[in-house]
Amino acid sequence: MNTSTVTLHDPTSEAAPVNRPRRRPPPSLDGRTVALFDIGKSRAGEFLDHLAARLRARGVTTARFAKPTNAKPATAAILGDIAAGADIVVEALAD
Repeated sequence: MNTSTVTLHDPTSEAAPVNRPRRRPPPSLDGRTVALFDIGKSRAGEFLDHLAARLRARGVTTARFAKPTNAKPATAAILGDIAAGADIVVEALAD
C-alpha cells in the first residue's frame, strides 16, 4: 500500500489566505490605464507586446511593469507603482 503524502502550496504566499470577492470588470476601458505586468515567465513580453499594440489601436492607455525574476514575489515598490499608475492589470502568466 502506498502511503505517500501530497503537500499543496498556496501560490499567493499568504500565511492565512483570505477569500476575496471578484471585482466586476469596468463597463469600458475608455479613460483608464491598463497595466501590463510581466512576471518574468518565458514569452510573457511577446504576449504583452501584442496585447499593448491591440489596446493602443483601440485608444487605450497602457503602462508596462515587470518583476526582475519569476522566482521571487513582486516587490512592494512594483506593486505600489502598479496601484498608483493603473486602473486595471493584466498579468502575463505561462507554463
